[in-house]
Amino acid sequence: MDWNLLGLAFVTVFVSELGDKSQLAAIALGSSGKSVRAVFLGTAAALVLASFLGVMLGGGVAQVMPTRWIKAIAAVGFVGMAVRLLWDRDAEEPVCADEPAEPFDSV
Repeated sequence: MDWNLLGLAFVTVFVSELGDKSQLAAIALGSSGKSVRAVFLGTAAALVLASFLGVMLGGGVAQVMPTRWIKAIAAVGFVGMAVRLLWDRDAEEPVCADEPAEPFDSV
């Protein structure tokens, strides 16, 4: 087993999942207090399945496409999402023309 790759995969996924919408959903479900164990097992199983599908898909794609291309496509996709988030025109416009977009805009 490649322990360096295992550690890198763990740290990468762990850090990327902090504050992610899946963690927020787990917090919301866990706060109900009904069954923390059921929430943990359900969210853990979902993360394991999603990771498994991603690894299998990545392994399959790597058979027909060079890894460098896959990394480049992923990088371009992330940059595209970042640019869209930074320059999203709709997010800057107020919901209603009579109301400011932020509560302190009129101050």
